[in-house]
Order: sequence, then C-alpha cells, then structure tokens
Amino acid sequence: MDFLRNTKFDFMKYRRFWMAFSAVVMVLGLVAVFFLDRLNLGIDFAGGTQLTLKFREQPDLQELRALIAGAGVGEPQIQRFGAAGANEVMVRTPIVEGSEEGSSARLLELLGGRYNAEAAGKPDLNLVGAAAVAQLLAGADPDNVGGDPAGLQARYQATAEALMAARKEAGIFASWEEVAAAPGLSPAAAEVLRRDAALGSFALLATENVGPQVGSELRRRGLLAVFGALIGMMLYIWVRFELRFAVGATMAGLHDVLITLGIYAMMGYEFNLTTIAAFLTLIGYSINDTVVTFDRVRENMRKRRGRDMITMLNDSLNQMLSRTLLTGGTTLAASLMLWQFGGEAIKGFAFIIFAGILVGTYSSIYIASPFALLWEEWFGAGGRLRRRSAAA
Repeated sequence: MDFLRNTKFDFMKYRRFWMAFSAVVMVLGLVAVFFLDRLNLGIDFAGGTQLTLKFREQPDLQELRALIAGAGVGEPQIQRFGAAGANEVMVRTPIVEGSEEGSSARLLELLGGRYNAEAAGKPDLNLVGAAAVAQLLAGADPDNVGGDPAGLQARYQATAEALMAARKEAGIFASWEEVAAAPGLSPAAAEVLRRDAALGSFALLATENVGPQVGSELRRRGLLAVFGALIGMMLYIWVRFELRFAVGATMAGLHDVLITLGIYAMMGYEFNLTTIAAFLTLIGYSINDTVVTFDRVRENMRKRRGRDMITMLNDSLNQMLSRTLLTGGTTLAASLMLWQFGGEAIKGFAFIIFAGILVGTYSSIYIASPFALLWEEWFGAGGRLRRRSAAA
C-alpha cells in the first residue's frame, strides 16, 4: 500500500530548526528527571517495601496514610490501583535503615489491628497461605480422612490450594458463602473454617521488598542495558553500512530515549524494570525504522552517483515516507489500545511504546538524517576538503 507517491518535501531545509527544537525538549526532560525529581522510581530501583491490597469496602486514603505514617516506617506513598471500584490500594514505604527484610510484616500487623480487630487470634483467610489453611484443616480433620499427621497435611494441602486459587481469582473473600463455594471444599471443611478462621476486611494481593544494595545494582544494570544496546547497534550499523549512518541512527535512538523519558516522568508513571524493557523495545523499533531509511539512501547513492548528500537524503525520505507513516501508524494504534485498555500492569509499558513511536517517527526524519549529514559535512570528504583549503 502506497498512499503518498512522488512527494517532494524538502525535509532537510529546516533540519537546524528541528534539531534545536529537539535539543530544547531533551534539556527540559532531563531537568524534570534529574533536577525536579519528577521520575517516579518504582520499588525495583528506589528500594523499600510495596504492598498491593484489596479492601472489602473503599478505604479512606487519608486515614490509611496517617495510620502508616505514625508507625515509624517512613513517609508512605499510597495510591489507588486497578479499575475504579475495585477497592485496590498500593502502599509503598521507603527503605528502613538497618532493616533489609523490609516493613511488610509491620505494615500487615498495623493494618490488621486497625481493620481486622475482631479477627484477632484467628488465621485470616484473606491473608494466610495454603500451608496454614491445610494445617488448620488437618488438625480438625473435618472429612474424617484419618491417618498420620503428614498424610493428613498432604490430603488437605490440595483443598487449601484450591481455596487459595479461588481467593486469587476473586481478589478477596467477602463472605463465608464465597468460601463455601470454593471447588473441592466440603461443607464440613467450610464449617471448620467458619468456626476457627476469620475473614478480614482486606486481602494481600502482592508484596515486594527490595533492599538498598539490590535497588542500586538494578539501576546500574538498567542503564548499562540501555546504553549497551545503543552502542552495540551503532557498531553493527557501522560495520554493515557506514559510520555516518551509524552516528545518525544512534543519535536518533538516544534522542528517542531521552525525550520519551522526559514525557514519561511528567506523566508520573512508575519507573521500574518493565520500563527498562519498554525502552529497549523502543530502541529496537527506532533503529529498525532508521536503518530502513538509510538502506534506501545507500541504494540511491549507488544509482545516482555525483548527487549531493542533501538531495539524496530528501529523495530517500520522500520515497520511504509512505512506509514510515504506515508502519508507525499501525503500531501506534496497537499501543494506544494497550495503553487505554490493557490494565495497570502494562499501562506504563504501553505508554512508552505509544509516545516512543511518535517521537521515533519524527526522529527518523529530522534527527537521524541531519546527524548523518552533519557527520559527513564535518568528517566526510567535503569536510576534509574544506580543512585542506583552509590550511593552504
């Protein structure tokens, strides 16, 4: 499909303006990230403890924040999580000095005392694991299995795991009727649980703890991964094509990363290991789009020897314009759907791809090609000739 034919846009005419514009935007993004502290570092990089909780009823975030702030675990970050009405909350606390194990146990104890006071002394089916449930059932043996304790534990372990699977699917057990409806749970076992266990008003969906050394190491490795990918691709394009094209492609990739990072920081999404994966994906897409254009430039250079570099770049960009817009447009539509409807887990990833494709399509035209031209003017044959003339 080719919907733009025989276009004659003079892309290189305004290259200096667009390069200056991009430089300003990159500086603003770097200021937002490194000086205004707008980058929302996730638990992977910042370290600390993160709990994802689901409440039976909508919690008061101000009350929750005040409760945790007074517990000596640092200033908490609390935000709603998941779909509207899901009553899910993410609680993040900073690293507690001298405590590598994190503050999850302290937080759960604190929340249990506030929201589950009536369940004190009983195992909470919304918090305990399968092993604790199996042990409780094995002690009562409601199904009259009989036998040695180890055999009883093994027999009820399967029942407990089925119960935990039902809780995971529901997010939280809101009533004993939901517990009784769990697959594999006999009425007698359900009655034992109702008698000897409790249903708290919140469930723990996920917990994560990262110490300061681990967070620092992950940050270092994440940066190495991004810049290593850029350098590796530059070396490949240098060998496979020419150095000037390698410089242009690498500058376009770096440009896409920095500008998208600035936009991402301003949006406030969490920066975590998934974000690094998204940036690596973006680098690959950006370099691929740029290399396709440079391949056409190289082809035209063989066919039309003697023409100046600016004309060659303009002709090649016009020839590839339809392909660039179609490829970017289809990928943009897919990433937009993921961003809007893909859920919280991949929202940040999808946004990076969406914003990065917009920025990358622009950079393939106004960053990669102008930098390749700039390299040629400074260090290519024309640059060497000018330097000889000046020296003479």
